[in-house]
Amino acid sequence: MTIFSLLLQPDELARRLDKKNLLLIDLGNEESYLAHHVPGAVHLDYTHIVAARPPVMGLLPDEHRLSRVLSQLGFTPASHVIAYDAEGNGRASRFLWTLEELGHERFSLLDGGLKAWLAEGYPVEEGRQSRQPSHFHGHYQGNKAIDKEYILAHLSDPKVVILDARSPAEYHGEYVRAQRGGHIPGAVNFEWTQAIDQERNLRFKPMEELRSSLEALGITPDKEIICHCQTHHRSAHTCMVLKYLGYPKIKGYPGSWSEWGNDPDTPIEV
Repeated sequence: MTIFSLLLQPDELARRLDKKNLLLIDLGNEESYLAHHVPGAVHLDYTHIVAARPPVMGLLPDEHRLSRVLSQLGFTPASHVIAYDAEGNGRASRFLWTLEELGHERFSLLDGGLKAWLAEGYPVEEGRQSRQPSHFHGHYQGNKAIDKEYILAHLSDPKVVILDARSPAEYHGEYVRAQRGGHIPGAVNFEWTQAIDQERNLRFKPMEELRSSLEALGITPDKEIICHCQTHHRSAHTCMVLKYLGYPKIKGYPGSWSEWGNDPDTPIEV
């Protein structure tokens, strides 16, 4: 069995590209993928792993649609998936979070994504790669994704922290991307980019620095952490950060502010 850590460094991947059952997924834009990607990586259009019911965006696609997408990639339960993108790994994290909701946890996030891979001189290839299609049929487990009703039921729960990964301007209602601005009552703001080390090619910041920053906000491992942003894109990255730190109870809110902020009946704070 091939074992990789959740947060995979480029040098380790470069040494082990030939390992059996690896499935490398590039979630960058197609133009970038065709120009250069990690050898053997197949391309996945991010829009294929999210669904929308406007104005609510960023929802999970239905199981049949997602199963078809994964089958086209050659995905099987034996696959160890390694995902990356070129924009800080938000898209890659959302993909891995979706796999986790399907009950598949054999995956890694390439630390720093394509930026680190290219900047540090690792090999690339051009053009399109494809894999032999599989016949995967997945089912959501209901363990990682929660809905608006779940949050409403836990607004006053001291054992739950709502982590808002949007910008401070969005959180405070200064930049409004829905019918209403502001934040879910009691939510704690930790912008997703606070976890990214701009000086180290978009890698995660050091573990102890991340842990200290989160715990200073009351985001502690003894609590259930519910992550959201506008469409659970940025906040999926935050879910991966928490998983990397060993937090045991992490959930994501796919509808995020695109649902909460567009519902006139949900409570908000500014």
